[in-house]
Amino acid sequence: MDSIGAEMRRPTVGPFLLPFYYGWVNVVVAALAMVGTLPGRTQGLGLITESLLADLQIDRVVFARINFWATLVGVLFCLGVGRLIDRFGSRVVLTFVTVALGVVVLCMSGVRGVAAIALLITLTRGLGQSALSVISITIVGKWFVRRLNLAMAVYTIVLSVGFMLAFPVIGAMVIEYGWRTTWSAVGLTLLLGLAPLGWLLVRRTPEACGLEAEGAGRVENRIGDAIAGHTLWQALSTPAFWIFGLASAVYGLIASGIALFNESILAERGFDATTYHRSLVIVALTALIGNFLGGWLTSKWPMNRLLALAMVLLAGSLLALPHVRTQAHVAAYALVMGLAGGFVIVIFFSFWSRAFGRAHLGKLRGAAQALTVVASAVGPLLLAECVSRTGSYAAIFYLLTLIVVVLAFSALFLRLPPAARV
Repeated sequence: MDSIGAEMRRPTVGPFLLPFYYGWVNVVVAALAMVGTLPGRTQGLGLITESLLADLQIDRVVFARINFWATLVGVLFCLGVGRLIDRFGSRVVLTFVTVALGVVVLCMSGVRGVAAIALLITLTRGLGQSALSVISITIVGKWFVRRLNLAMAVYTIVLSVGFMLAFPVIGAMVIEYGWRTTWSAVGLTLLLGLAPLGWLLVRRTPEACGLEAEGAGRVENRIGDAIAGHTLWQALSTPAFWIFGLASAVYGLIASGIALFNESILAERGFDATTYHRSLVIVALTALIGNFLGGWLTSKWPMNRLLALAMVLLAGSLLALPHVRTQAHVAAYALVMGLAGGFVIVIFFSFWSRAFGRAHLGKLRGAAQALTVVASAVGPLLLAECVSRTGSYAAIFYLLTLIVVVLAFSALFLRLPPAARV
């Protein structure tokens, strides 16, 4: 019997016959795919924003509006890609989207006009921040049930290390070689690295490889078919979807706004670009710590309590940001922001399948991602308008602190779906 069980844990199809559960291969590739979203994310665009604005002579508020509409249009990719994943599988959709994103990034490196940059930013948002993000998260949720928290913890650790390495490398390349050469290198990496890797290694589901979903018999049977297979509309009718969705979205709004104009925000406080790049590394490093700690806490605490803690930390970092005066202050702000982000990432990646099941996971993640993408579109515009009208970013940070505190209390007193308490 033991030998039969061991065989069931080995994939019957795939590029390798491995002595461990094949889902872990998918976890690593999914994490790398999330790192590959960087040129379509605000943090990635933020690395080239100042160079791009100077090169193309674009006004900051105009650029924020371009980013706003590009991100809103990009939301449509969230809604469509979930259906494609559920129908055609992660492997096919991942490869196609990665190739398309790589081509767009290469085209963007040679852009000269404002209209062209607006179109290409829209495509990077749709293919990267929206589509590729949904694909990446869904790959893990399609394979794991009982050890989903562990899988998501490993996933977030790998992607955090990837971003932690990517930020300073790309930032240094922008300073040394310019944003166009850097963006060409990023596009080629997507085309020649991530796309072939996804095609060779990613598999659709455990069932497609002749395996059972990890732990499915022990968890999904216990919580019942109705809980394990929430439709999108059933999930949308629950307060949990909206509290977790809005909290993640507000974090995305804050993170995107700060990421796009972080260099300008810190310059207002008297710091240079090197401090900005260093703060990105601190945020990524402490987010990694947050991933470890958050993954452990999800096995000890209800997820709503962890979400409340994340919102409290986020509120504290926002309140402190307008008052940073020294390198130590910047480091402390980045540390708390990264820790809060690490918690939110773990929650966002693991909550949906844990609470609502795998049956319609692509659509559920697409809807949740759409909320965060819309919010991330609003964030930079809010910050740009605030500094344009008041001469400082402080007022918007105080307002956002109040909103985050309200979300913290809402999360703390939320009643979770039965599945999320298993």
